Amino acid sequence: MSLLSIVLPAYNEEKMIVKAAEVLTGLMEQKNIQAELIFINDGSKDDTWQAIQKASGMYSNVTGICLSRNFGKEAAILAGLEHAQGDCCVVMDCDLQHPPETVIEMYSLWQKGFEIVEGVKVSRGKESKIHGLFSKSFYSMINQATGFDMSRSSDFKLLDRKVVDEYLKLPERKLFFRALSFWLGYKSIEVEFEVQERTEGETKWSFVSLMKYAVNNITSFSTAPMQIITVIGFLFLIFAIALGIQSVFNYMSGESLEGFTTVILLLLGIGSLLMISMGIIGFYISKIYEEVKRRPRYIVSVTTNKDEK
Repeated sequence: MSLLSIVLPAYNEEKMIVKAAEVLTGLMEQKNIQAELIFINDGSKDDTWQAIQKASGMYSNVTGICLSRNFGKEAAILAGLEHAQGDCCVVMDCDLQHPPETVIEMYSLWQKGFEIVEGVKVSRGKESKIHGLFSKSFYSMINQATGFDMSRSSDFKLLDRKVVDEYLKLPERKLFFRALSFWLGYKSIEVEFEVQERTEGETKWSFVSLMKYAVNNITSFSTAPMQIITVIGFLFLIFAIALGIQSVFNYMSGESLEGFTTVILLLLGIGSLLMISMGIIGFYISKIYEEVKRRPRYIVSVTTNKDEK
């Protein structure tokens, strides 16, 4: 029988761990699917790790991995995939906003020969207008930058073992799981799902953390921001040429040059553009710096797997 690995990153989710283990284990047993659940504690500040240890003691199919600190969701996903033993792997949130029943549908499609099953959102559930606007803007930018339609995509997806192995071979330090599954190719299909409401706890994504996540992922997966600088530079060049022609014409016609305020505003505008451009270039240089250091993408402090103690 094929083994299904379910990878569940967790950050401050103490209230949902045991419930997620109970629901997923019961569902897999009901459908006669051999499955392992891998919870990754990503440096939580609450009792998430204690809850994972409790779930591991209650269910033989549950394994816990505790990272030494908070490395971020991408690193937690990577840690789960590297420890997964299954013939296929599902990545999903442990807050059960990704419906467990959809995992069964994904597994059925995998059995039919699909190597990537993408979970796509029918709706985004209840979220603030600012969050929704930010999400639309982010996906619009990433769609333009990558050429992939990721407007409804999520981290909820199933990958065949060969796809997981190829993903794990990628050498870069900063991974963007949601986009790289598109980039890898392979035979894929989409499955729609409704984002479920939380029964316990609250979202751990603040506006600041979402901004940081967006900037890191866009710059990790695309050079579009640097290309935008070039386009803006050309626009300013055209503007400068037009302004220069106007100034020469006024001089030749004997008219006095006016517009001291305009000159100041232009200097301030161009100076701001230069500083922003240098900041974007500096951000990419910092990415190169992080890559060449070759530090590990995560560190495991302890696991619940007796064989690894």
